[in-house]
Amino acid sequence: MNLDVFTVFPTISTSFIVISAVLVAIGWWQIIKGKRNAHKKTMIAAAVAALIFFIVYMSRTVFIGNTSWGGPDDLKVYYQVFLIFHIVLATVAAVFGITTLVLGFKEKYAKHRKWGRVTAVIWFITAITGVAVYVLLYLLYPGGHTKPVWEVILGA
Repeated sequence: MNLDVFTVFPTISTSFIVISAVLVAIGWWQIIKGKRNAHKKTMIAAAVAALIFFIVYMSRTVFIGNTSWGGPDDLKVYYQVFLIFHIVLATVAAVFGITTLVLGFKEKYAKHRKWGRVTAVIWFITAITGVAVYVLLYLLYPGGHTKPVWEVILGA
């Protein structure tokens, strides 16, 4: 794969989602083992990795643009449905993640535990589907590029 401005940012952002999911898995294991302090630090690190993903992703969308589907037309609708599923799931995961973190910081551990289990599973699925989107757009079917949002808004 040739890394250029259109592919380096998706590679970086996807890496941070994977890092975040791995940290969530480690954090889950830590709390099962009763390592509350380590769990807290690991989950904060997971949240920071997810935030870095979001900043890189949104920066690319605003300033560079996204990548359009480059695969066969007969697969495009399946890709679009999959992408919509991923985006909805990622949005739910983000809201659940913030809620779970707030419950933990407020020491509402019973609710934190209930939310955390669901949030972690949704986050794992989000990470897997995110990697799948990356593989489809940048490895299997490299596509064209869209305009940056600022150009679309300004009509440039």
